[in-house]
Amino acid sequence: MSSSSAPAGGSYAPTIPHNMVTTAFTLDGYRIVRTLGLVRGIIVRSRSIVGTIGASLQTLVGGNITLLTNLCEETREHAFELMRQHAAELGANAVIGMRYDATEVMQGVTEVLAYGTAVYVERSST
Repeated sequence: MSSSSAPAGGSYAPTIPHNMVTTAFTLDGYRIVRTLGLVRGIIVRSRSIVGTIGASLQTLVGGNITLLTNLCEETREHAFELMRQHAAELGANAVIGMRYDATEVMQGVTEVLAYGTAVYVERSST
């Protein structure tokens, strides 16, 4: 994936490259020059009636419920993309300490949050 991509809404926004986002608090081969603060991407999604019925039928068979797995993956990816855009808007070129969180806002409606610390890094000289 390139360092820039079009989000689901269709508008263009620069983002931080995937390889410059880490769950660690350091980035191998780089030193943190400036910490720019918390960045986040928030998505609130609901299941469609068709998806709910399809997922219910898949539970009868057992195993992976692919309809919900795909919905969760798309939702996390969208939240991740928004977080990367937020970091780029602050002038960051990396995100450290990245995490996900999810909360059920109401029956069938879930908020997914991707968050981390936006930083500006430079290659280490050693």
